[in-house]
Amino acid sequence: QVQLVESGGALVPPGGSLRLSCAASGSSFSIATMGWYRQAPGKQRELVAVITSGRSVNYADSVKGRFTISRDNAKNMAYLQMNSLKPEDTARYYCRYCSDEVCPGRYNYWGQGTQVTVSS
Repeated sequence: QVQLVESGGALVPPGGSLRLSCAASGSSFSIATMGWYRQAPGKQRELVAVITSGRSVNYADSVKGRFTISRDNAKNMAYLQMNSLKPEDTARYYCRYCSDEVCPGRYNYWGQGTQVTVSS
């Protein structure tokens, strides 16, 4: 099994920045598709950003231009740089590991999440 641990969530004022990190265990990180999702109270979990093993990326329209997903295969890490944060970005953010380019894949794992609160 793959263990995922998110970190970096915090309370931040509107317009601020945060960098979320996701540390993954295992030996197949470099060929996995990694994604960031978020869920606010009363709402469904939604895709924020995804990056494939080939470093192709996709973003939700609501965060495009403000957020950047990246990965460091040597460290088994995925990141989400969040700039120009808005109150509507407030949510719990989850890291997702997918073993294939098409997801859900053969193996899929979720972290426990990290809370991001954007408020003045």
